[in-house]
Amino acid sequence: MRRVGVAGALAKTSADVPAMGGDGRQIALPRSDLDQLRASIRGLVLLPGNEGYEQARKVWNGSFDRRPAIIVRCAGAADVIETVRFAAAHGPLLAVRAGGHSMSGQSVCEGGLMLDLSMMRGVRIDPLQQVAYVQPGSLLGEFDREAQSFGLATTAGTVSHTGVAGLTLGGGFGRLSRSYGLTCDNLRSVDVIPASGKFTVANARENPELFWGVRGGGGNFGVVTSFEYQLRPTRSMMVGGALIYPFSQARELLKFYADFARAAPDELWIEPAIVPTSDGSREVVFSVCYSGEPSDAEAALRPLRAFRKPNKDHVGPARYIDLQTSSDEVFAYGRCYYVKQGFLERIQPELVDVVVEHIERTQPALVVGFLHLGGAQSRVAAAATAFPHRNAQHGILLASIWSDRSESAARIDTARSSWRVIEPYVRGFYVNDVTADHTQQTISENYGSNFARLLALKRKYDPHNLFRLNANVPPNG
Repeated sequence: MRRVGVAGALAKTSADVPAMGGDGRQIALPRSDLDQLRASIRGLVLLPGNEGYEQARKVWNGSFDRRPAIIVRCAGAADVIETVRFAAAHGPLLAVRAGGHSMSGQSVCEGGLMLDLSMMRGVRIDPLQQVAYVQPGSLLGEFDREAQSFGLATTAGTVSHTGVAGLTLGGGFGRLSRSYGLTCDNLRSVDVIPASGKFTVANARENPELFWGVRGGGGNFGVVTSFEYQLRPTRSMMVGGALIYPFSQARELLKFYADFARAAPDELWIEPAIVPTSDGSREVVFSVCYSGEPSDAEAALRPLRAFRKPNKDHVGPARYIDLQTSSDEVFAYGRCYYVKQGFLERIQPELVDVVVEHIERTQPALVVGFLHLGGAQSRVAAAATAFPHRNAQHGILLASIWSDRSESAARIDTARSSWRVIEPYVRGFYVNDVTADHTQQTISENYGSNFARLLALKRKYDPHNLFRLNANVPPNG
């Protein structure tokens, strides 16, 4: 059966489009208003059955198979303004997709309106001012490559197909965050379309309170259509790679790492993970990036190498942009993911024992990794941005990864039961890893002393909670 294009689909029927409202009730989107929306934008309005709809609704986390009633693929800020105004007027459940890398799948919704920014992928570097201007659909690999062409960079995650927008709005960790701070700490200005549909600039001079809120408050306040970042001179060749050890040494290695990492220089980012292997066994992999003088890397790593000799030592000279793609295959687009994450002020020996014992006893097909935080990101006051977890020196992440969606329920149950043995040791979580397991109370508490300011911003910029598919700050408190 031949599919018709968008214009044809809209012209051939005058029926209203059924949709899910933001409050969970069924609504109807008037066909005449959809015609008007399509006529007013440069991008695309896609309905189920239209060419391009099936591809547009897919997101990175393949465990989510949701079908929006309408997808609007925006070509620029003007399209975003029109779409936000349409959503505010008609009240559909609204999902905002930028890079589409949302762990929780909230960048796509069932039966609602998906505002798709993936066509807005421009990256412009001003090498004289050392500033980057980045559109919200851009991916980290695109940002890194443009900036590195001029010998510049800023903190930009650890997987190159992650979206710039979601990473930044939630905080943003990466191989350079111990040296440069979080991604949001390097943000200079944003253009935002709040629920009113009014184009708004937020930076240290204009709307500074909103600028405070978008740096760690997620997508609660509107759609960001442009990011301006401060860049730093950054060498293209670093020292990095992986040190691989047998699982039998996991306890002693992780306990040694707990002290070693706390004394590490800011230039050293090193994160261990217990990972399953293709033969059904497990190993401990230390991912390494040393961004300082390459001649100093050996001394920085010597204590770890001397403590236990790795089975495989793949650490050596490496291009930064290559290190940034080294986890891309593990976290490939379209596989199924379930992730839990929490912050740690220190890695307690008891936590190491609990993790290793649990894996020894149950052998779940899970990845358990320890994040290396601290450094520059911890020297920012908790109230300086909306991101509150500045005292955390580490994080712990549990990930289940699979390919067959029919396995989802069993995989998620196993991961949840494993997380229960870890959860007593953590404090708070990274909002970019929010899941359906988090209650509204735990989300509100996670923002800590910053919650009151975030609530005031929400009431000002999104009083009806149009932007609710996130680590939500509901305007009713």
